[in-house]
Amino acid sequence: MVDYISGLNEPQREAVMHGNGPLMIIAGAGSGKTRVLTYRISYLIENGVDPFRILALTFTNKAAGEMRNRIEKVVGTEARNIWMGTFHSVFAKILRIEAKAIGYSSNFSIYDTDDSKSLLRSIIKEMALDDKIYRVNHVFGRISGAKNRLIGPDDYLNNPIIQADDESARMPHIGKIYKQYALRCFAANAMDFDDLLFNTNVLFRDHLDILNKYQHKFQHVMVDEFQDTNVSQYLITRKLAAVHENICVVGDDAQSIYAFRGANIENILNFQRDYGKENVKIVKLEQNYRSTKNIVEAANSIIARNKNQLEKHVFTDNEDGPLIEVIKASSDNEEGRLVASAIFETKMNESLPNNDFAILYRTNAQSRAFEEALRKMSIKYRIIGGLSFYQRKEIKDLIAYLRFTVNQQDEEAFKRIINLPKRGIGDTTVAKISVIAAEKEDSVWEIVAEINKHVTGRAALAIEAFADLIKSFKLLLDQKDAFEVASHIAKASGLLKELYEDKTVEGLARYENVQELLNAIKEFVDNPDNEEKSLGAFLQSVSLLTTADEKEDDGDNDKVTLMTIHAAKGLEFKNIHIVGMEEDLFPSQMMLESRNDLEEERRLFYVAITRAEKRLTMSYAETRYHYGRLKMCEPSRFLMEMDQRYLKLSKLRSAPSRMDFDKPERDRSESTSTGSMSFVRSLAQRTARTQNPQTAASHTPSPDFAPTSTAELAAGQRVEHAKFGFGTVKQVDINGTDRKATIQFETAGEKVLLLSFAKLRVVA
Repeated sequence: MVDYISGLNEPQREAVMHGNGPLMIIAGAGSGKTRVLTYRISYLIENGVDPFRILALTFTNKAAGEMRNRIEKVVGTEARNIWMGTFHSVFAKILRIEAKAIGYSSNFSIYDTDDSKSLLRSIIKEMALDDKIYRVNHVFGRISGAKNRLIGPDDYLNNPIIQADDESARMPHIGKIYKQYALRCFAANAMDFDDLLFNTNVLFRDHLDILNKYQHKFQHVMVDEFQDTNVSQYLITRKLAAVHENICVVGDDAQSIYAFRGANIENILNFQRDYGKENVKIVKLEQNYRSTKNIVEAANSIIARNKNQLEKHVFTDNEDGPLIEVIKASSDNEEGRLVASAIFETKMNESLPNNDFAILYRTNAQSRAFEEALRKMSIKYRIIGGLSFYQRKEIKDLIAYLRFTVNQQDEEAFKRIINLPKRGIGDTTVAKISVIAAEKEDSVWEIVAEINKHVTGRAALAIEAFADLIKSFKLLLDQKDAFEVASHIAKASGLLKELYEDKTVEGLARYENVQELLNAIKEFVDNPDNEEKSLGAFLQSVSLLTTADEKEDDGDNDKVTLMTIHAAKGLEFKNIHIVGMEEDLFPSQMMLESRNDLEEERRLFYVAITRAEKRLTMSYAETRYHYGRLKMCEPSRFLMEMDQRYLKLSKLRSAPSRMDFDKPERDRSESTSTGSMSFVRSLAQRTARTQNPQTAASHTPSPDFAPTSTAELAAGQRVEHAKFGFGTVKQVDINGTDRKATIQFETAGEKVLLLSFAKLRVVA
């Protein structure tokens, strides 16, 4: 028996060995939560709990796989009997078993985002709506949001508040689009990602016998990353745990960053209320094993400013480590150059590989400057969140053939492959088939299978040949495994031949990608953990993949990683660069409407900081192009909110701006000293009390606006600020290296600005 208990600290041991009843594990960043959840499941099995009666829910297949492998090392192959996976994969499994109860067949397709948007485009076009008003991304997001709040199409149409919102947005027909979308998905025997949760709730709501079956089946329910659950996920887990109440949730409210996807932080904040304060066991994992003391304490100083949080204090016994370096750049392009140079310098000085470094940004659009700078220095990099392997055209084409072979009701797959490779079947013929199917209330396949009754001429012959092809593929499903069926379809469909004959570099790459897909299917079939080797089982595993689950294309993992902070959740790197630390960029201008929004942005910053193990660097630019116009930028309030003891303003990396050139030599160097941060911090505290973010005045700078020297600034002078507008200097204070000015602005009111950071144009 593996001795894993002795290697745990006291709170970890307490969580692992807790018996029955609700348990909430508040796991600070880097505190070993995966280890605790893994060992807790192992401990339950070793103490007599049947693994078939344990349900463990995660947010990525990768996390589930790692946990299962760790458990197997402790308890052996019994670990394979645990119901473990993502919310979507576990509930898809339940829905396939119980599909008949809600009117589906067990071979339903799972639409990805592209499939859903394609169907919505068709519906918008059929309803003769203006696609410039009914933008498909907005409509898709609106429907997705409704499903995550368990609002079906009828409820949507009958809700006066929702209807009023759509009216005010000049999109009064979204409800009708939603209704048609739901009907078309059902007719196609298809569910989108949100349906996997929505329909599980419907299943448990309308079929209490099925709910009762799973309530008694699962003796213990475990939920990882509980702070990221939405209303739908929360209700399902609460229902499943209602009989035994052996529910264990693990999470950190300080890392709740997915409100835009429907995540509800109240789920973790109110867990005690839901199960009774006297019944819930709370264990706090507060020791950070990942980061240095300076990084941990800096992160604490930031998150402490949030009001809406569970009480905890993260600490570490690790070394102090270097201070957090802050780099100032004159532009976004220079920021890219300085960050790439810093990475190169650290790599050379400390003989580190590229994969020890990551660059984190708030939005994907920021990657350009860093890509260019890294390329110029011949530093290899990878971007997380780019085009997924399974989103490439040639891959989606073959997957569509596989999907239609399994489920002939799948209209989106049909539309993709009916003339692929080209068979002389035009869009007009395809549209005619859809119209006939709608009029007869049949599926498109039922029309295609008897095409001679509906269409004549060359098109009818081509469609008949296509139908015969699909019928031949279908015969193989029960005779062959996924790899054998897929290999036959790739060849017999003509897809592989068409790609092979394209001898361009791009054509060769597409052919190799399809071969790689077939390799993935073979790997799936050969994996002993996969009990079912059918094509349908493979398609489900692919449809539920997340970006984090996919492998590197070329096998070379020694690359600097570029990604958004959202994508970095759950990862860690020895050296982290957080870039674009500017007001209105981070925090995002779109997240300043309320305290809740701002607190989510602050949690996002906390997540970014706590990804770093050894070294953390932050940078900001004084100017940045925004929608084609050069914008003057201010350092992020988050830089000002951090405890200045842990920061080091870089002298060597900061290139002088126009404003710096006009300063006396002594003032220019001292403006980058660490001491200047003390007033930045006190200024932030003062402005946080006096300025509400949503009421801040906006100002369009004068056409000739350019910051001028403030070395001789005095009371009574008139100045212009890029954001606050025109104002009069009331007084200038000097305290060592810190120079600050109190300015009465015409529209923004009184502000106290640190002159080494402020960008002022002296008017008179």
